[in-house]
Amino acid sequence: MTAILPYQPRREARSEFVTLRGLRSHLNVWGDASLVTPERPAVVMLHGWMDVGASFQFVVDAMDPDRYVIAPDWRGFGQSEAPAADCYWFPDYLGDLDALLDTLLPRQQIDLVGHSMGGNVAMLYAGVRPQRVRRLVNLEGFGMPDAPPQLAPRRYLQWLDELKEPRQLRSYPSLEAVAERLRKTNPLLRPEFAAWLAPRWSRREVDAASGEVRWVLLADPAHKLTNPVLYRKDEVMACWKLVSAPLLWVDGDRTDLEKWWAGRYSAEEFHARLAVVARVEKHRLSPAGHMLHHDQPQALAERLTAFFDAAA
Repeated sequence: MTAILPYQPRREARSEFVTLRGLRSHLNVWGDASLVTPERPAVVMLHGWMDVGASFQFVVDAMDPDRYVIAPDWRGFGQSEAPAADCYWFPDYLGDLDALLDTLLPRQQIDLVGHSMGGNVAMLYAGVRPQRVRRLVNLEGFGMPDAPPQLAPRRYLQWLDELKEPRQLRSYPSLEAVAERLRKTNPLLRPEFAAWLAPRWSRREVDAASGEVRWVLLADPAHKLTNPVLYRKDEVMACWKLVSAPLLWVDGDRTDLEKWWAGRYSAEEFHARLAVVARVEKHRLSPAGHMLHHDQPQALAERLTAFFDAAA
């Protein structure tokens, strides 16, 4: 069988580490602060759940090389340290982002891009810190169905029960198996992209007793725990209403939101929520699914560049 040659980046990222709120956090960085101007601020890219900051490599390669780009690994993902806790709270992502900007880009506006979970963080942050965001991009950060209060007892009970059973993530016998898993999840993912992502999405471990080599995903298994805090749409909408930056919403033509949520949350409901944001530009990529930054990196980069460079 012919081995797949991994993708070759045009613009290599460098790894940097900073301490954010007591955790050693990993950053993928392209360029440096000398590239920043008021018209071309730093671009901060926030990855989604069970992903890593390196995931944006393909888009960054297709963007203008004269942009300073930072893509952190969220706490407990990639090479960032996991907290000494058995659960993850959404406000911590906001706190980590705020600490990152205070550390690297104090008192500067940024262009903020978020995918999926990262898109939800970006939307909230742009509402509570509107002065920090010049342009806002949400890549399929749909949010979730509203959760009525009567669900709270059952949710807390589920969480308590799950705490008794430590979460585990599947491991793989080789990098090729990791790449195959990535492509199974996303059939549109190019083989060379999967081969490049595999060693950035997992790490090599050797069993001390058997000597067996396995590749383990770079994610804290605690991310699999149910979050006991209910998603409250009205609280989210209160934040979204305060977004002052122009917003670019991008989705893929193969994403089926109603299938994800078994009819409990529709695309129509999401777009009704999005209407509370003052200035919204919408764009759909094709063919593309949820991982649209992998499926259509060139088209997405072109759309980002046009949006960032447009007059306010």
